[in-house]
Amino acid sequence: MVKRYTKIIVALLVLAVYVCTPGLGLSEVAKENIYDPGKLKPVDSVLKVKAGEMAPDFVLPSVSGGKISLSQFHGKKNVVISFVPAAWTPVCSEQWPGYNIVRDVLSETDAVLLGISVDNIPTLHAWTNEMGKVWFHVLSDFWPHGAVAKTYGVLRSNGTAERALFIIDKEGVIRFIQVSDVNKKPDPSVCATQLRKLEKK
Repeated sequence: MVKRYTKIIVALLVLAVYVCTPGLGLSEVAKENIYDPGKLKPVDSVLKVKAGEMAPDFVLPSVSGGKISLSQFHGKKNVVISFVPAAWTPVCSEQWPGYNIVRDVLSETDAVLLGISVDNIPTLHAWTNEMGKVWFHVLSDFWPHGAVAKTYGVLRSNGTAERALFIIDKEGVIRFIQVSDVNKKPDPSVCATQLRKLEKK
């Protein structure tokens, strides 16, 4: 019991550092290449899916090579999809490294994380390398441009994706959706909380 509480306290301290530290995960040189788009409309799309429905399947190229489909995880893994608007922007460059905080929870709940952006593979390759080669699958929804984001209803009017989180169970059913203010870094602990709930079902 003491060990468990210690883990929780450590996780909370790490989370506090993550939330309060801008530019986490980027080198000083990389920070100079970050483009700030300024204040954007918080949400600029209408969802086309809802919790309780089957998640639309997709096949996208991965930065690590080859292609990844949602259906390849059916019956094997819970899936967390993290859509982000664009590479080389401030909030996105802090958000994805922050998933290190919930990496153990994903493992414990038999879940895989898929990061999706509308950027092309070369751009995503360079960007994620600057973040320290993120450990999860990073997928390009570049062509047909934003097709997966559009199917889910998270493609913004400027052609980027919303800052959105989808949690899908092993049967391929959407269990949780969160579309966050595109200007703000979402709390990664929401992902852990929802996966724990899924585990209890």
